[in-house]
Amino acid sequence: MSGKQAISVTLGTDNLTWLKGRAGAGGVRSVSELLDQLVTAARQSGRVGPATSVVGTIDIDSSDPWLETADAALRSIYETALGRPLIARAAAARAGVQPARRRSARKRRG
Repeated sequence: MSGKQAISVTLGTDNLTWLKGRAGAGGVRSVSELLDQLVTAARQSGRVGPATSVVGTIDIDSSDPWLETADAALRSIYETALGRPLIARAAAARAGVQPARRRSARKRRG
């Protein structure tokens, strides 16, 4: 790998938030490292042209093409998810990660 060079990049707030989330989830040290990985992967893929489309990545039930029952379906999924235990806390405890402690409210002396 060749040396690195600092540059300035201006991003929309939503894009920066997305990059920070991806960096955290991907276990990289920084947004800069993630950007470097994304550019490297794009360059090595050999593809040239506009970004690929998401068209065709979602299947719509042919019996409900206007998504008239979508609210009820999503509500059901959400309610089911709320009924499950929070696995993230259990996984963090097994990994030896200590949960964040809340600061107790200090009483003012007056």
